[in-house]
Amino acid sequence: MKTPVPSHPKSSPAFPLGNCDRRAFVRRLMCAAAGSALLFDSPVRASAPAGQTPRYRIGVCDWMILQRQKIRAFSLAAELGADGVEVDMGPLGSRETFENALTQPEVRARFLEAARQHNVAICSVAMSGFYAQSFAQRPTVPRMIEDAIQTAVGLGVRVLFLPLGVPSDLMQHPELRPAVVQRLRQAGERAEQARVVIGVETSLPAAEEVRLLQEIGSPAVRSYFNFAQAVKHGRDIIGELRTLGREHLVQIHATNEDGLRLPEDPKVDLPGIRKTLDEMGWGGWLVVERSRDAGNPRDLRHNFATNIAWLKKVFAPTDAAR
Repeated sequence: MKTPVPSHPKSSPAFPLGNCDRRAFVRRLMCAAAGSALLFDSPVRASAPAGQTPRYRIGVCDWMILQRQKIRAFSLAAELGADGVEVDMGPLGSRETFENALTQPEVRARFLEAARQHNVAICSVAMSGFYAQSFAQRPTVPRMIEDAIQTAVGLGVRVLFLPLGVPSDLMQHPELRPAVVQRLRQAGERAEQARVVIGVETSLPAAEEVRLLQEIGSPAVRSYFNFAQAVKHGRDIIGELRTLGREHLVQIHATNEDGLRLPEDPKVDLPGIRKTLDEMGWGGWLVVERSRDAGNPRDLRHNFATNIAWLKKVFAPTDAAR
């Protein structure tokens, strides 16, 4: 478990990948898109019938339950009813890279032990600092990406979350597209070598996001879809999911902006979304980020336990989904 994590290697990648290995990696991604558990595996799995991995699992963001990079995130996630935790890389600010304690093998070992103890998976590693910082323009982004990939590898996690936040929003700043594409191509090459996938959240319509992914051209850069982006821009969530298709979709933030919890939110038709994902043949993690009650936004159990319970009810295993 004590895999060393170099801070930011300047030499050749630690995971060389030949053409045969790359073809195998691409095949594995395509299997995952068809519902295989390979891509979504983590060192700890949520409970399921013997020999089965649930088609859908429900996670929660550690920073949104006020446990960013804290061991307590796992016990709290279990109390809230979640199957997994999306672990954040830590804050960025003006630093050269994330403030990330998980570079330390002993810290990673404690996280993995807590995950096992509470039967809560690490579903993904998040770079939430890019909500407010510029992925397109900050000079040390390659180091940040390398640090995140090495952290994911050290934790045995296959998916990384990368939001293109306001400073790199391609709807607001279309002039940044060449820089974003170039950096995501580089990140995709490194992700392929490490056998991980970077899930990108954008504000683009699904058809435009597909074109962006095709321009990047890496099977290791895919869409991390957020219900809130569709709702915010007046788009139909179900239509957006169908446009993305299972081959482009790696993970989902099953959340809207704050105001209503998911069971009370008419803009998020979870039963219809479940039906659509079933028809698409997609399976994987749905991770709660926000959707907090405007009247009681600070009560974690009131908000997150309710949202998780509703997601679990809608996405519970059925014979048709197995």
